[in-house]
Amino acid sequence: MESIKKIVVASDHRGFELKEYLIHRDPPLQTIKERIVWLDVGAFTNERSDYPHFAHQAIKKLTQDSLDRAILFCGSGNGMAITANRFKGIFACVAWNPVTACQAQEDDNCNVLVIPADYVSQAEMLDIVSAWLNASFKGGRYAERLALIDSY
Repeated sequence: MESIKKIVVASDHRGFELKEYLIHRDPPLQTIKERIVWLDVGAFTNERSDYPHFAHQAIKKLTQDSLDRAILFCGSGNGMAITANRFKGIFACVAWNPVTACQAQEDDNCNVLVIPADYVSQAEMLDIVSAWLNASFKGGRYAERLALIDSY
């Protein structure tokens, strides 16, 4: 039986084109073990928009609807990451290549991938997302470090 992974995606105007490419590409992006269902919460055009609105919508969907993960796009990635990390239990990481994406998952149990749309191509973005989705959290001492984040 095929497993389904539900991922919420969001962008501002600068990340719109990459987000659209990811969720509407043919053939669809899949992980090694799961079929992906995308939930798009905007932006829905490339007209100027403000990233905090879309980051908030995505994180609320992720947490309230018990989705598996989120992918956010903005120009540098920083604004989306800052906004997402305001929520308890969210570990948003900016990744600009497959190595940083894999490490974000393996070392930091990143549940929100943030992609800097101004600095990656469509092909690079697909490699980044694939690396992140196919990596696994190491646990152990890495889990102990993550527990420290909310302990202060």
